[in-house]
Amino acid sequence: LLLGLLLMHEALEDVTGQHPPKNKRPKEPGENRIKPTNKKVKPKIPKIKDRDSADPTPKTPSIMTQMMDKGRFQKPAATLSLVAGQTLELRCKGNKIGWSYPAYLDTFKDTRLSVKQHERYGQLTLVNSTAADTGEFSCWGQLCTGYVCRRDEAKTGSTYIFFTEKGELFVPSPSHFDVVYLNPDRQAVVPCRVTVLSAKVTLHREFPAKEIPANGTDIVYDLKRGFVYLQPHVGHQGVVYCKAEAGGKSQISVKYQLLYAEVPRGPPSTTILASSNKVKGGDDVSVLCTVLGEPDVEVEFRWTYPGQKDERPVTIQDSWRLIHRGLGHTTRISQSVLSIEDFETIDAGYYICTAQNLQGQTTVATTVESS
Repeated sequence: LLLGLLLMHEALEDVTGQHPPKNKRPKEPGENRIKPTNKKVKPKIPKIKDRDSADPTPKTPSIMTQMMDKGRFQKPAATLSLVAGQTLELRCKGNKIGWSYPAYLDTFKDTRLSVKQHERYGQLTLVNSTAADTGEFSCWGQLCTGYVCRRDEAKTGSTYIFFTEKGELFVPSPSHFDVVYLNPDRQAVVPCRVTVLSAKVTLHREFPAKEIPANGTDIVYDLKRGFVYLQPHVGHQGVVYCKAEAGGKSQISVKYQLLYAEVPRGPPSTTILASSNKVKGGDDVSVLCTVLGEPDVEVEFRWTYPGQKDERPVTIQDSWRLIHRGLGHTTRISQSVLSIEDFETIDAGYYICTAQNLQGQTTVATTVESS
């Protein structure tokens, strides 16, 4: 009997004191009931929009829309590709809208272009489009006080449009040969723009014949401008052209003569000289006003002379030409000549010439006396 009780006691101890199954353990009080794991989890990093990281200021929504077929409207992308011949209609919200479009359309006062202002929007329409119309189209609201208006930077819109035309990889140029002036203090642009967004464009020197690499530091290619010389110098002079390739076809642009200009920017450098400072009655006299300046900067002349109030008849003739001053340096000489026939006492006095360019104006004077 004692032996049987002892065996039963050991059997009960084995049942109640058995070890837990493998991979299992008793849970501690308050322990999470989710099975622990050794799997590595990457921490989640909140996504930051590119716009926020680059520019904390939110971009202004565009006020421009493009009319599609069947009267639908949509906001145009930054760049568009349209087939030449299509009609383009753009609208911008606002009761006073200003417009900008390729200079080609303004230069020739093209009747294909129409700009109208309606009560709630401005409208630009271009019919029978051509490859030459390729360029930037933009609009902006205007804030006006009386007759003075300024641009509202909070209300703008723009798109660059490629008008593709068969046989025209380059935007057509009005001439077969053009001049580009290289100034040491500003960028120079060889304006060979393309009509196909995907076109590959290269720059070439005519003599000695070679490709000029756009290395991104000295010369870069801008789809909307052409090849940009960032720091022009004398060594860049010569005749160049561009070559475009797209869709298995290639085309050569017009040629560009690159000329180095040594004249610094600023108001006109002006001189004045009379054919004679003492004139007898009845003689003829002329006064010459001369400006030396940048080759591509136009100069306007204005005259003040003694007989002006009495409407004394005079002849004024303006002209300009390019002169080369060695080492390829080019200067523009602009002249204005005031001539008087049959000199009278009323013509004696100060002759004042005012020359003006984009950077300012210069006034010079000389006297002509009656002898």
